[in-house]
Formats: sequence, C-alpha cells, structure tokens
Amino acid sequence: MNRRELLCRGSGLALPAALAPQWLWAQGIDYPKPGSTIRYVVPFPPGGLTDVMARQLGQQLAERWKVTVVIDNKPGGGGQIGADAVAKAPGDGHTLLAITLTHAANVTLFPKASFDFKKDLKPVALLAGSPMLVVVPASSPIKDFRDLMAQARTRALNGGSSGNGTPPHLTLALFNDLVKTQIQHVPYKGGAPSMTDLIGGQLDAVFSNMPESMPHVKSGKLRALAIASTARHPLVPDVPTTAEAGLPALQVENWTAMMAPSTTPDAAVHKLGAEVVKIMTSPDIDERARAQGFRVDARPADRFGSFLDEEIARWARVIKTAGIRAD
Repeated sequence: MNRRELLCRGSGLALPAALAPQWLWAQGIDYPKPGSTIRYVVPFPPGGLTDVMARQLGQQLAERWKVTVVIDNKPGGGGQIGADAVAKAPGDGHTLLAITLTHAANVTLFPKASFDFKKDLKPVALLAGSPMLVVVPASSPIKDFRDLMAQARTRALNGGSSGNGTPPHLTLALFNDLVKTQIQHVPYKGGAPSMTDLIGGQLDAVFSNMPESMPHVKSGKLRALAIASTARHPLVPDVPTTAEAGLPALQVENWTAMMAPSTTPDAAVHKLGAEVVKIMTSPDIDERARAQGFRVDARPADRFGSFLDEEIARWARVIKTAGIRAD
C-alpha cells in the first residue's frame, strides 16, 4: 500500500491512489506544497507576448507560494504541441498551460487534434489582452483607417500575418468580412518577418500584435492607423480606436490565459485562479503590463470559462466564413 492510500485509510476511507490528490484538496490540505515545482508550459518560442507574461506571472507565483515555477517553452503546431502535452499530463496542479486567442481558433482549425481542448483542459484564469494594431508602411499612400477601408474596396491590397489562423490573420479575415473587401492574405512564419516586409513595402498592411509593431511605429518606420480596442491605448494615445475610425465591430485582443489538465481538482484550480487574479491586478504587474502593450483583464476560472466559450464560437464563425485552414 502506498503513502497516499495510507493517508486515506487512516481517516477511514479507502480510495485509489489516483483519487487521493482530489480527496486531500477537498479536505483543505494545502496546495501546492512549499518547495514543489510547477511547470508552466508556453506553447510558443521564448520572447513572444505569451512568454513574456508567463515569466512575469511565474516569478510572482514562485515568490508568493515559495515554489519553483519552470517556464517550459514547447513551440510548434500552432500552439498545439504544448497544449497536447499539458492535456495529457497528470492533474495534480503542477502542470499548467499558457494559451492565447490562437487556441480558441484552433478548436475549429484542428478538428482531428490528438486531444480535445474543451474536454481535456480546464480554465484557470484569464490574465491580460493586447489589442491588435493596424499598421502600414510610413511611406504608404493610405493615410488613415477610413482610407484603408476605401482603398480596399477599389484596388487590390495585401496583408501579412504571422501564419494561417494566427490572430493577425483572423483580424484581417474579420475586417474583410465586415467591410466586404478582399485584402489578399500573405502568411509568414512569425510576426517579425511580416514586419520586415511591411517596412520594405512588400505588404500594404498588417493587423498586428501590438508588441511586434510598436517599436517600428515609435521609430517612424510604420504608421498606426487604428487600434482594435474599446479605448485608446496609452502607448499610442493619438491613434484612434476602430470604433472612432468607423468600424466598431472590429474589436480584437490577443489575450493570454492559463489552463490545467481537466482532471485537476476544482479546489486547486480555484486557489490558483484566485492567486493569479491577485498577482495580475497588483500595481507593479499592472504597470509593467501596460508598458508592454497589455491591458490587464484578470478573471477567475468561472468568468474566464464563459469568455473562452464565447471566443471559440466567435472565431469559428470567422474561420468558416473566410474558409481559413491551418498550415
């Protein structure tokens, strides 16, 4: 008989070892144990917006809980490789997954995935969002967002993205649907190459992840036409929102959030989610997030779960209307 079974029998209950963690948490046993290791899987390369936020959160979580938080980058497959690894990990609260809008879209883009996103993973908390920024080369004849809409209706334009089904591609597809235009999509292997070609004039526009385009806007190489948000952003206060510029339905944030294996006990999820919300809403993290282009939107598991369902449904409609396929 192993230690977990002994703990259960000692209280008059004989539970299988696999069920012991759930029973222990239900009895109010602390999670996690001080000194334990939590693996936070980021399914994208280091340095991206998801990775940056995961590392800041992980550092704070480690300090508050006296644990080791290891950021494990597992890029590939449009975020599916890392998600698959966590979906199949033990539900002991020590393996977590960082997700983005990409994963909400992947539910539709990968119908035959090796795991079921909605059944094999459980929402923990929403962290923050970064609104999409519409940018053109500084030398472009397109002067503002209304001009972009007008020119897209009268002449052939192209728009780059970081790959098929990525947030920049989805935002472009939503724009085409709303404005009834046909801006040609040009996929790249990442946001940086699309920025390079946009600056060089090979692309007409990019509906970009803000952290990827902001340095070039600040340097004067790109011109920002609008931000797909409900309010102007403090980093670009002179850039109008899409609503102000005439297209209020184009509201898109590339958000980041935390998930866990679906077998993780609710008690662990609730405790973790509550701590994540506290961290994200602390003045220090909020200030740093805003400086990096994020808008803190911390929500615990229940509120994040309903938001995630809405995002999955929203992007399923866009993907099907535009006929988007995964690479």
